[in-house]
Amino acid sequence: MITGIKGTRFRRAAAVTLTTGAVLAAGAFGAAPAGAVTTPTIAAAGGYVMNNGTGTTLYTKAADTRRSTGSTTKIMTAKVVLAQSNLNLDAKVTIQKAYSDYVVANNASQAHLIVGDKVTVRQLLYGLMLPSGCDAAYALADKFGSGTTRAARVKSFIGKMNAAATSLHLTNTHFDSFDGIGHGSNYSTPRDLTKIASSAMKNSTFKSIVKTVTTKQKVTTASGGYRYYTWENTNKPLLTGYTGTIGVKTGSGPEAKYCLVFAATRDGKTVIGTVLASTSIDARTADAKKLLNYGFAK
Repeated sequence: MITGIKGTRFRRAAAVTLTTGAVLAAGAFGAAPAGAVTTPTIAAAGGYVMNNGTGTTLYTKAADTRRSTGSTTKIMTAKVVLAQSNLNLDAKVTIQKAYSDYVVANNASQAHLIVGDKVTVRQLLYGLMLPSGCDAAYALADKFGSGTTRAARVKSFIGKMNAAATSLHLTNTHFDSFDGIGHGSNYSTPRDLTKIASSAMKNSTFKSIVKTVTTKQKVTTASGGYRYYTWENTNKPLLTGYTGTIGVKTGSGPEAKYCLVFAATRDGKTVIGTVLASTSIDARTADAKKLLNYGFAK
């Protein structure tokens, strides 16, 4: 036991040291000045984040630069389908050989739809958004476009995609494909894609599909039997690796590189955003996590 004057001095010195330490700790971890959140550095060439509830911009990086979007295009594909009047999600679509020939010819991502199978519109939307099936996209464009030939129906459907972009007042978005396999004029921006996704997320069917990690769907075969399709979400790394993630869609391609439209909800606040032309699958997921953290901190 320490006694006398020296002991008192020791205790006072210890108290001063503790107090100083507490002040330093508070400065480092506690009440930092409002808004003093470090802006993240991302691998992607472009990025945008907003508060989904208020529409307030939270982050920009080349947010209005037009870029190839890869399969994030399919957000608009789904949005157009879900906007059809008197839509019957349980209506069955017979899978045509043209759809499977298309994905083979383009070496495209697919839902592995089998010719002759009867697949519901709802199931096609799962096949579109989870495994990013370009065959499912083709089936939906063929079903919901108008015209007497398949080519006319597809052209009509892409027209609806562009009309939807115009109705959202998006001046830096244009579609020339139903799935992101562009023909020289399929582009958007991080800001525009975020707005498309925000609008699509208002639809309960879309919202429930894009947060699904895996699904098993029973379909009718050409002979009247049945089979199951099992699909896993290409956005699984974010859906399972970031608490509160509710979507939305990946994209990739030689020109688009690695893209991701993402959204998460925490404490009643939803942050939504986009990264375009990131450097890898891991990098786009890391970019999204950084931007979500930043968005919630803001």
